[in-house]
Amino acid sequence: MVDVPRISFEQLPQSLRQALDAKVKRLGYLGEFFQVSAHQPEALGHFIGFTDTLKDALPIGIVEMLALTLSTWSGNAYERVQHERLALKSGLSEAWVRDVERLAPAKSEQLSEIEKAAQALALKIAPTQGRGARPEADAVLALSDAPTLMAILLTIGRYLAHAAICNTLEIQPPVTSPLGDAR
Repeated sequence: MVDVPRISFEQLPQSLRQALDAKVKRLGYLGEFFQVSAHQPEALGHFIGFTDTLKDALPIGIVEMLALTLSTWSGNAYERVQHERLALKSGLSEAWVRDVERLAPAKSEQLSEIEKAAQALALKIAPTQGRGARPEADAVLALSDAPTLMAILLTIGRYLAHAAICNTLEIQPPVTSPLGDAR
């Protein structure tokens, strides 16, 4: 394991403590991703703002679908478990979460058409860095608009960046999956 020192909530700059306060109160802890990323406090602050802006730009189903899709695809259990919990708390069903995590949008029985198209786009972008993904992007655009497509593309990049950090540092989830199955 890469031994990056963890920074406690109390050690964070005031601006980061403010940005993370509600999350820490809701969860009861400062996530390890934030503890290591705090070595770049200004960048982490922008990452939090970037994430929040994108969450505001998309319906919750698309945000959670992208988070679950990319964390499942990349093996980022830390983010997958957090978003399983968030999806259920947001009112999305366990069947919906399991359907997303099958990573088979063409066979989905739970996802909306735009969610299927966005999942297909995410799954095309992840291994290719977007090369050859224009047809999938066009499919999303046909079901939505340019601001939605761009929010989806930026959200995909956000979750791939998170996976790169967590997977490199071998960060594991601090809680178990609400679905009760190990992966």
